[in-house]
Parts: sequence; structure tokens; C-alpha cells
Amino acid sequence: MATTRDKKPPGDETAPDAARAALDAEVAKLSYEQARDALVDVVRRLESGAETLEESLALWERGEALAHRCEEWLAGAQAKLNAATASREP
Repeated sequence: MATTRDKKPPGDETAPDAARAALDAEVAKLSYEQARDALVDVVRRLESGAETLEESLALWERGEALAHRCEEWLAGAQAKLNAATASREP
């Protein structure tokens, strides 16, 4: 028989694959500005401390996905700048 010590607290497991895939697909559609603004909102909500623990964990996961999306956009922009400046060099 399992005891309460054997049970994992909610959120102890990683997000189910389907939910994570849905989040990634949603975030992948965002422009840099949309992702940045959504990330600012996530940070504001987390800093307010008004969310429940479960909501905070979900926000954290969303924030991580949004930050990754912003990094993708910035890396792409940097690569374009590097290519443009490299083509100008003699």
C-alpha cells in the first residue's frame, strides 16, 4: 500500500509530452516582439506573487519556452548580420 510519503507532489513530473508539444507549437508561431511581450507579462505575473504554485510552475514553463523563442530570433538576426558584413569584406 502506498503512503503519502510515496506520492509525488503535483508538478513534480515534467509536463506531459502532448502539453509540451502544444506549448512549443504555440510559441513557435510568435514573432520576436510577440514572444518578448508575452515573456515580460509572464515575469510581471510571477513577480507579483499572486499566482498559485501550480499556476506559477505553468507560467515558468511558458516563460522558458518564450525565452528560448526570443533567443532563436536573436540568433537568426545575428547570423544574418554576420553574413551581410562578411559579404562586404574584401
